[in-house]
Amino acid sequence: MADNVAEAVAKLHLDEETGEMVSKNELKKRMQKRAKKAASAQRAQENEGKPKKEAAPAKEKPKPKAAEPAIDPDAMFKQGFLADVYKERPSENVVTRFPPEPNGYLHLGHAKAIAVNFGFARYHGGKTQFLRTRFDDTNPDAEEAEYFQAIEDIVRWLGFTPHAITYSSDNFQKLYDLAEKLITLGKAYVCHCNDTEIKLQRGGEAGSQPRYRCAHAEQDVETNLQKFRDMRDGKYEPQTAFLRMKQDITNGNPQMWDLAAYRIPKDQKPHFRTGSQWRIYPTYDFTHCLCDSFEGITHSLCTTEFVLSRESYDWLVKSLGVYEPMQREYGRLNVTGTIMSKRGLKKLVDAGIVRGWDDPRLYTLIAIRRRGVPPGAILSFVNELGVTTSQSVIQIARFEQSIRRYLETSVPRLQLVLDPVPVIIEDIGDLEGQEVSVPFSPKNPEMGSYKVRLTKTVYIERSDFREVDSPDYFRLAPGKTVGLLQAPHPIKAVSFTKDESTGQVKEIKAVFDKEGKKPKAFIHWVPDGSRKVTVRIHERLFKSDDPGAVEGGFLNDINPESEKVYPNALVDAGFEEVRRQAPWPKVEGNNSPAGPESVRFQGMRVAYFAMDSDSTDENIVLNRIISLKEDPGKK
Repeated sequence: MADNVAEAVAKLHLDEETGEMVSKNELKKRMQKRAKKAASAQRAQENEGKPKKEAAPAKEKPKPKAAEPAIDPDAMFKQGFLADVYKERPSENVVTRFPPEPNGYLHLGHAKAIAVNFGFARYHGGKTQFLRTRFDDTNPDAEEAEYFQAIEDIVRWLGFTPHAITYSSDNFQKLYDLAEKLITLGKAYVCHCNDTEIKLQRGGEAGSQPRYRCAHAEQDVETNLQKFRDMRDGKYEPQTAFLRMKQDITNGNPQMWDLAAYRIPKDQKPHFRTGSQWRIYPTYDFTHCLCDSFEGITHSLCTTEFVLSRESYDWLVKSLGVYEPMQREYGRLNVTGTIMSKRGLKKLVDAGIVRGWDDPRLYTLIAIRRRGVPPGAILSFVNELGVTTSQSVIQIARFEQSIRRYLETSVPRLQLVLDPVPVIIEDIGDLEGQEVSVPFSPKNPEMGSYKVRLTKTVYIERSDFREVDSPDYFRLAPGKTVGLLQAPHPIKAVSFTKDESTGQVKEIKAVFDKEGKKPKAFIHWVPDGSRKVTVRIHERLFKSDDPGAVEGGFLNDINPESEKVYPNALVDAGFEEVRRQAPWPKVEGNNSPAGPESVRFQGMRVAYFAMDSDSTDENIVLNRIISLKEDPGKK
């Protein structure tokens, strides 16, 4: 009999508005009733104050919406911007690079850059040895060793394996030699101007004055070479001399106004990799294009804030007569409802508003990973957006919906009770101790199943019991019957007791309802002896879509209810099997080590969850990855 009930329960559907599991027919009735009510309210609102009109003829019922087609994982390389970029310079061996500056943790926007650069090379080259990761470590004041490792870990977690991990500092000597060559060509000079003088040369504060070139540009080659070598040998104090490229001060592009090529950092601390070997360091504008050239990059893909830099990029490689990569720019990924600047994130961390850079409420990639979002969901989101040159701001709800779609078919389902209240089944009799088979996925038998034991005391969500019944309530109440998912019989509440100090329901007594009608709703439950876990439910950290625009700054926009902790939640026996088999799903070719966040599941009728890094064998901590449906208030 239990098998028959289990089979019937597997055909139930989730009523997202009430959180109940109901039959297909019951769900259809409810949806029709709600649709009529909503339509009636809309008509009343539209007709308010208008004269009555004759009834319009009935319209044909709309045809059912077709299922969404699967998204081609290579779609963004086959059409649009990236397809056009390849047509400009077709190549049998495409070589791209992902050159992060190691001065902070990567965020969601960087996931797009990783997907674009690695994916473009994979799609056109077919082999991962055409991929490179380069660290632009030209600023010893900013780099920290931990960022290097964190960036590499994230790239591999997303499923990409670099052909080579290179550093701009690998080329410091070669870059220095080319700087001297640029001087001998009469295209670079040592300048001693301060910031105020440089601003005047560039047209003043508002750019309203004529631009003019620095007088140091008239120095002869020998003088510039000697001064540059003196900079190298430590004969100048920091910020008293720097090498400038002699470009075109009359050009309308600010990136051609004699940019700096080398400078003497104010803080002469040792470099992460080269120690105290160098006293001068090349700038990004000098280094980036030349390292692209050294590494044979065919397509240097970057975001649109570097559009103006393309002219100086091309100018430098042409001036030096080296191999010329092709730079092209695409729109960066911006999302609402959060901040991603390193400075802003540091304020949140330092103020103790979040636990650290990996707090699940942030949108650094280490935080998104810790929350439990699978890398496949991130890549699917990026691919769905496509790649264009337009600057766009994406609603964070769209990212959340991509996560739901990915998890819906890829992770197992378990029963998790956040705020448990005991229900004593007084007439359980011989059914006590009986095992019920529960599928990990009602729609995918290949995921398998696990056993749950029936016990006299079971635990349900406190919100699934109401002390006073009402006609529109379908869950448990005194004298009312409700189904327990996978249990052989529904239960009827017969009495309950309350805690005098808190006023909360302390215990519910029930009996099996073996002869009554089939219940209209089913609720989830866990047996006595289930594993106790701590669950953290995270909401958005900020109250508004644009925290940075709030008066007084984003710190005045913090949502005080961004985290709620349930310290006494219970999860059923299937959790141990999910933990043993993690990750779900297993992604072929992704050999990155699986962390605790790879233990993911859907808590039926509750949300999607993943194990947190704070977990121990004795105390499992779970993070909510995403709710089962979008909160209407977040649209």
